[in-house]
Amino acid sequence: MVELETRELEYFLALADELHFGRAAARLAIAQPALSKAIRRIETRLGVPLFVRSSRHVELTPAGEALQEHGRHALNAVSAAVQSARRAGDVQAHLRLVLKPGGDAGLLSGILAEYARRPDARRVDILFSGPADRSDFLRDGRADVGLLYAPLDDLDGLAHETLHTEDRVAIVPSGHRLAGRAAVRMSDLEGETLPRWKGVPGGDGTGPEVADVVQLLHMITMRRMIGVLPRSLVEPAPPGLVCVPVADAPPSRLVLAWNEQDRRPLVASFVAAALRPRGYETGSGVGETEVLAGSDDERLELEKGSYPQADRAGHADQQGCLVERGA
Repeated sequence: MVELETRELEYFLALADELHFGRAAARLAIAQPALSKAIRRIETRLGVPLFVRSSRHVELTPAGEALQEHGRHALNAVSAAVQSARRAGDVQAHLRLVLKPGGDAGLLSGILAEYARRPDARRVDILFSGPADRSDFLRDGRADVGLLYAPLDDLDGLAHETLHTEDRVAIVPSGHRLAGRAAVRMSDLEGETLPRWKGVPGGDGTGPEVADVVQLLHMITMRRMIGVLPRSLVEPAPPGLVCVPVADAPPSRLVLAWNEQDRRPLVASFVAAALRPRGYETGSGVGETEVLAGSDDERLELEKGSYPQADRAGHADQQGCLVERGA
């Protein structure tokens, strides 16, 4: 069996991401010749070329693409195992919750208050991340639970429960051709410049790259582009901007997610608190109410430290709110 060390995988993935030996070496804080030698050693051991190299560019071979996909999962699994082992031995461990700034649809305060009333509540550390890496926080163990948006965030390897469903709106500057419409369809947005989200591969955006909603709104105000976001992220609209419902855009779901392999009571207790029966608006604007938790038997299992039958699909910029039991 061919074996690769985690450090070798890190070297390979850095080059696979950057497709440039100089940038990858700088990212790894090693010399470029050392990186080149390590990549050649990996290719020799595997018996297949991973990269096509020329004087002008570097690109992945089919074998390289396969190793990139599975190697990333392997590194995440190793990191998660280390984090889980450390935290399992720490009886005073805090619970770490990751989300994007403002990405809670107004629900987080109520969830934290509900959790603080539980006898086993721990302090909650809030981690704010960029647009693309919240899922990775959960897969590699940097966070225990997260608030993510489906279908925008990648839920592969994560268990999740829907907390809130809402429509999506187009954000346009005042005076834009769509600003006076009661609603639009996706076809109405053809020809408009949409953002490219930093760190998010693919997508339909052709405009400037943005790292967060604040940057996006600033670019829209300058009439450089428009955006399409879940309603709760942008309402009330900032001065000079207008939100127009997109009638045929798939609804956005705010979900509570956690690594599907994580069975710790620490996580189960927070999930149980978040799924307590509560009313919320579905995003339709008509005040419909749903009960988020299931039957009494399901809630009893949550109280015992188990999990609901959740859907299956696993560097913080800032840390904030700390919630103590009884706070």
